[in-house]
Amino acid sequence: MVLPFVYAVASSFKPPTEFFLFPPPFFPINPVFDNYKDLSVVLSNMWVPFERYVFNSTVIAAITSVVYLFIAAMSAFPLAKHDFPGKKVFLSVITLALMFTPAITGIPQYVVMTQLGLIDNMWGVILPALSSTLGVYLCINYLEIIPDTILESARIDGANEIRVWWSIIMPNIKPSLFTMLIFEFQAIWMSSGGNVLYSEQYKTLPAALGQVATAGIARAGVGSAASVIMMIPPLVIFIISQTIVIDTMTHSGIKG
Repeated sequence: MVLPFVYAVASSFKPPTEFFLFPPPFFPINPVFDNYKDLSVVLSNMWVPFERYVFNSTVIAAITSVVYLFIAAMSAFPLAKHDFPGKKVFLSVITLALMFTPAITGIPQYVVMTQLGLIDNMWGVILPALSSTLGVYLCINYLEIIPDTILESARIDGANEIRVWWSIIMPNIKPSLFTMLIFEFQAIWMSSGGNVLYSEQYKTLPAALGQVATAGIARAGVGSAASVIMMIPPLVIFIISQTIVIDTMTHSGIKG
């Protein structure tokens, strides 16, 4: 698991000549920092300041990740703990939606975004990401371990459904929530939004770094440095989320 990360970091310190060696060396023979210096020079000469790309990606990833957790948790609660007409249909649709990849939904999604006027707009990246049913599916399966008796006790004590969801459901599904956070943040952070974002001031960091990395073999080292930079935020989120998930599962739980 760690090997690809080590190779990516090692490659970012290779001089251009070592990218043409055969067999290719795993670690740099003569490590240099020129790739990161060249990357900073290239980014400083772009039409839009580098800070703008970072701001766009941060805003999109933060809004999408946080809102997605609440939408998934709120949607899963009635589907897992309430009975109502059409419940089985909703559950089937949620499961069926997991079978469709972005490549399949790309064209219909673009048509809908065009009709809604969301092309070349950050919301054109955020809203489709919020429609994923993976988080709802995970929450539904995790909610099944919470005894209904606990929820009934809270209702007898006068708690309404919102209070039950916020005070009982949310604290007990933290492992599920942070698992969703890892998947959602990684997916949205690595998304370039190239199919809906065309103006340079709206483009994300992956789009900017992708332009740098695809400029030819001469920028192979710069592309490796860009890849390392892109890996840092998801890796930090993973480490923080993993710690919280393990801590939650160790020190809390449902006791009958």
